[in-house]
Amino acid sequence: MTHLAVRELPLFPLPDVVLFPQEVLPLHIFEPRYRMMLRSVLETDRRFGVVRWDPQSKTMATVGCCAEILQCQSQDDDRSNIVTLGQQRFRVLEVVREAPFRVAMVSWIEDDSADGHQLLTDLAADVTKALKDVVDLTGKLVGKTTSLPSDLPDLPRELSFWIGSHLGGPVADQQQTLLEITDTGERLRLEYDLLDQTRRQLAARTVLKDTFQQFGEQGQGPTRDELADDLGEDLRDDLRDERGDGRGDGVGADEDWTR
Repeated sequence: MTHLAVRELPLFPLPDVVLFPQEVLPLHIFEPRYRMMLRSVLETDRRFGVVRWDPQSKTMATVGCCAEILQCQSQDDDRSNIVTLGQQRFRVLEVVREAPFRVAMVSWIEDDSADGHQLLTDLAADVTKALKDVVDLTGKLVGKTTSLPSDLPDLPRELSFWIGSHLGGPVADQQQTLLEITDTGERLRLEYDLLDQTRRQLAARTVLKDTFQQFGEQGQGPTRDELADDLGEDLRDDLRDERGDGRGDGVGADEDWTR
């Protein structure tokens, strides 16, 4: 971890929202204290910190991401719609003021990867391949052609942030873990594990779907256990863990990867 600078930064805790660098976050500002915060940051450098608030533990994360206001549209009742872009990550060193809005002393953090350039490039290629497989299998399951966005980052660090931001489902804990990692290679390896797990689950469902389509109604084909025995070790456990809800862990079939 590299400490680039220390400064005071207004904080905006958001329930289970994890902002990553270079990701867009639209917000509706309506609480009086955050209206005051918005006026304050618009008069300075248009930046504030987005930090995850955990509704279960009632705690604020110690690592967040600075958001820069790109657009601001105020309404007659003093509410505002803003569009922000994630910038640097930061670590909360100390909360120095609670009212009228929370302000903390923070330090900027960056990645210090122990892996060489070629290894990071190879990791990024493996992650991209796993991501493409997930997208293709998802499209096959839902009967709709899907593809990755044309502007998918190709640099390892930026790719790791993009994937962290686009995980599907209730994954705020995993996203916060990814945000806090300060090694690009470590973040990519964790994302590969998540994607590979999802890829295997989706592959098992694809086989199951194709088999039942082949035999018509579900009762006319092989049972789940019979099908699991034919799939081999890699997919057997995933298939037998299925509960028929059509969802997986991590990056799921419900996620729109084209956005």
